[in-house]
Amino acid sequence: MNHPARGPVLPEIQAIQDEMVALRHRIHANPELAYEEIATGDLVAQRLAEWGYEVHRGLGATGVVGTLRRGAGTRRLGLRADMDALPIHETTGLPYASRNPGKMHACGHDGHTATLLAAARALAERGRFDGTLHLIFQPAEEGHGGAQKMIADGLFERFPCDAVYAFHNEPGYPAGHFGFRSGVMYSSSDTVVLTVGGVGGHGAMPHVAVDPIVAAASIVLALQTIVSREIDPNDMAVVTIGAIHGGDAPNVIPKSVELRLTVRARRPETRALLRERITAIATAQAAVHRATVEVDYRWRYPPVVNDRGATQFAAAVARDWLGEGLLIPDLEPLQASDDFAFMLEAVPGSYFIVGNGEGEGGCMVHNPDYDFNDDILPVTASYWVTLAEAYLAAGGRSSRDA
Repeated sequence: MNHPARGPVLPEIQAIQDEMVALRHRIHANPELAYEEIATGDLVAQRLAEWGYEVHRGLGATGVVGTLRRGAGTRRLGLRADMDALPIHETTGLPYASRNPGKMHACGHDGHTATLLAAARALAERGRFDGTLHLIFQPAEEGHGGAQKMIADGLFERFPCDAVYAFHNEPGYPAGHFGFRSGVMYSSSDTVVLTVGGVGGHGAMPHVAVDPIVAAASIVLALQTIVSREIDPNDMAVVTIGAIHGGDAPNVIPKSVELRLTVRARRPETRALLRERITAIATAQAAVHRATVEVDYRWRYPPVVNDRGATQFAAAVARDWLGEGLLIPDLEPLQASDDFAFMLEAVPGSYFIVGNGEGEGGCMVHNPDYDFNDDILPVTASYWVTLAEAYLAAGGRSSRDA
C-alpha cells in the first residue's frame, strides 16, 4: 500500500478523485510508446472538449493542447504533462497492469496526465482566473524529444505563454511533498554509440585478426578516467556504458563491437568537455589496438534550468497552500533528464518534483515494479489549480508575484 500524501485538497478535486484515479488506471493499462499516443490523445482531447476547452491536436505528431480563456486578462500560462510510456515489460501484478506486452508506464506519465486532467476539470468548473490557460499534453518525452518537436511545430507561436510549468513524481521523497529549485534541476542527457571495428578471425589465431572486443574493453576502462580525473570534483558528470554488443561464439573474433553510453552533466562547459574527451579517448584506445572506432554522438537533452522568478513564485504558492512542512528543504539537482528543458529554453518557467513516497512508494522509475502513487494525485491537482489561479489572478498579477 502506498504511503498517503498529506496536504489540502480542493473540494472540486475531492469530488472527482475516484474518477480521476480510475482514469489514471485506464491510461496505465493501455500504455503507448513515443509518437504512438493515439488512444491516450483521444482520451485527453475528449475530456478537455467536454469541459469547455478549445482542443488542438497534431503538434509533435500526437500532442494535444487545451486552451481555456476567462475574463479580459492578458497573462498566458502553460502547464505541461507527458503522455508516453516505456518499452518495459510490467511485473507489478496490479489489476490495472499493462495490457500491452513490452510497454509500461514505468515513469508515472499516466499519473502526470491524469493529474493535469483533474486540474483541467476543476479550473473549468471554478472559472476563477483572468487570462489564458494552455494545457500541454506532450508525447515522446522518453528519449524522443517530443517537446522539441512540439516547439518546432509552432507550440509557443500558436499558444504563447508568459510562463510554463511541469512536475515529475519522485520516488524516495515523502508522498505529497513538493520540491522546488532555481537554476539547474535536472542534468543534460546525451547518447553515444561507439562502433569499434576490427578484423574478424578464429579465436585460436588472434594474431591474424584485430580483436575489437579487446579494444572495446580498453575503451570502457579508459572512459572511466574522464569523471575521476578530468572533471572538477565540485562539478557533476556521468559517463555510463549501458550496453555492449559484439560476438556470437566463444571461438570467433567478431568484426565489430558496439558500445552504448549515456552521458550527463549540469554545466554546458562540462557537457562539451565530455564530448571532446570521449571522442578523443575512444579514438586513441582503438588505435592502440590497431582497431578503428566510429563515434555517433547524439546531442539530446540540455539541462533543465529553472527560471529564478518563476520558481520563487511557484514555491511561494506552494508554501501558502501547503505550509512549510510539505516543502522539501534544500533540494539538490537530480541526475535525471527531461526534454521539458527545451520548453524552458523558449519560455521562462520551472520544473518541480512531488514525492511519490518512500518504502513501497519509493520504487525507482524505469523499473518493471514501479507504479505512480494515486495518493499524490489529489493534492498535486489541487496545487495545479491553485498555481494557475494565482498566476492568472484578476488584474494580471498575484500578491505572490516575485
